[in-house]
Amino acid sequence: MDSAVYDRMNDLEAHHWWFVARRNIIAALVGRALSKRPARILEAGCGSGGNLQMLRSFGEVDAFEYHGPAREAAARKTGMTIPFGALPDALPFDDVYDLIGLFDVLEHIEDDMGSLVALRERLASGGKILVTVPALPALWSGHDVRHHHFRRYTRTSLTEVARKAGLKVTYASYFNFFLFPLAVAARALKRMAGSDVPDDQMPAGWLNALLARIFGTERHLLGRVRLPIGLSLVAVMERA
Repeated sequence: MDSAVYDRMNDLEAHHWWFVARRNIIAALVGRALSKRPARILEAGCGSGGNLQMLRSFGEVDAFEYHGPAREAAARKTGMTIPFGALPDALPFDDVYDLIGLFDVLEHIEDDMGSLVALRERLASGGKILVTVPALPALWSGHDVRHHHFRRYTRTSLTEVARKAGLKVTYASYFNFFLFPLAVAARALKRMAGSDVPDDQMPAGWLNALLARIFGTERHLLGRVRLPIGLSLVAVMERA
């Protein structure tokens, strides 16, 4: 991603509705995926560290990140040592983990299958990989270009890349479902207006709180039911 995108993420992730609600959703999914606690957890591509404190509530956490300033921000926030790492060929840890998180990371990597193969080798017995990615190629926009995405996924395409990597998908669902119609309409209006305003601007306080509440309610559903469509996808994977 561009440095400006990392800077904006670092500024927003504590309070912006999307980050807050997604963090709560991920926490619920981690809790349902783990078969033991405290667990050994790896966040692959931790960005500026917004998920690390939440993950540490489940056990011992390692994390790595490609982008230097983001690593420094994550270290300042958490007091953790965040080494350089890159998928698929530059993993800084040799340990095995009960859970590996890839939270909106896989779409940034050209070799997505090779990255999943590399992480599969870091799974402990019974370990799981929890992946979130942007969904639906038809929603490709300037946001994806600014964030240096290689692709958006469907449930079928994500399941297939996992299968080729020697992983079995035990659960997959779209999410950000309730706000999906609003988001699609907003993107269509931006295209018609020729606007290139970033999607992740901080809204007014009341709207930010409302959007966080609406999106965050999905944490009660995900891991239990499969939502039929949404702006994002989540999948739980284990060794095939």
